[in-house]
Amino acid sequence: MNTAISNTAEFQEISRQAIKDNQPAVLPEIYKEDTNIVIWQRNLDNSLVEAADHILSTQPQLQASILVNPKNAYNVLNDVLGDAPVTNTLSEDIAHLTDMFCYLFELNNVGLRLTALDRAMCPRFHVDRVPCRLVTTYRGVASQWLPHDCVDRTKLGPGSEGKSDDESGLFSQASDIQQLNEGDVALLKGEYWQGNEGAGLVHRSPMVPQDSLRLLLTLDFTNR
Repeated sequence: MNTAISNTAEFQEISRQAIKDNQPAVLPEIYKEDTNIVIWQRNLDNSLVEAADHILSTQPQLQASILVNPKNAYNVLNDVLGDAPVTNTLSEDIAHLTDMFCYLFELNNVGLRLTALDRAMCPRFHVDRVPCRLVTTYRGVASQWLPHDCVDRTKLGPGSEGKSDDESGLFSQASDIQQLNEGDVALLKGEYWQGNEGAGLVHRSPMVPQDSLRLLLTLDFTNR
């Protein structure tokens, strides 16, 4: 988890928006300069829900962090998840997202993390020092984020002076907090996207209800 703090006046000169659609063709909109999150709002079919439930019940401690490419992603995921009909659909879907992510950003490989979570991984609002990250939750509560014009970035990290997100003045009211839905595929533009310094999407992990699990996938740029 990384944060960035800059002069408040600098932030006021930057404008960023969210773009949402129910078709995957929305994803290239991340290249728009005034955009720092793009959301493909999709509903998971029953086979993916069943696969995610199966993984959470059989591998509740799953912590997979692997380097993959569009050619090997499916087979690598089958090794991790088990080569069975119930999980093959999930491997196929993740391999498809890997292919889309690599094509969109002209990448040969990506860093893939598939994690079962029983708590918030990054519970404080923050920005990532990455160019862009794909995030999707196959099961459970999904990531929360703040619109750019609702954030006082001087309250990120040490600027919070030890206060909680709700108390620090980072945002004005609880209704400012936006949340992805289960199944949504989001591209989160980070601080290392060229020209986006001081405008990386502010987001956090959600609190996971007691006695439940979340299945989270992230894809990241890699130098390898």
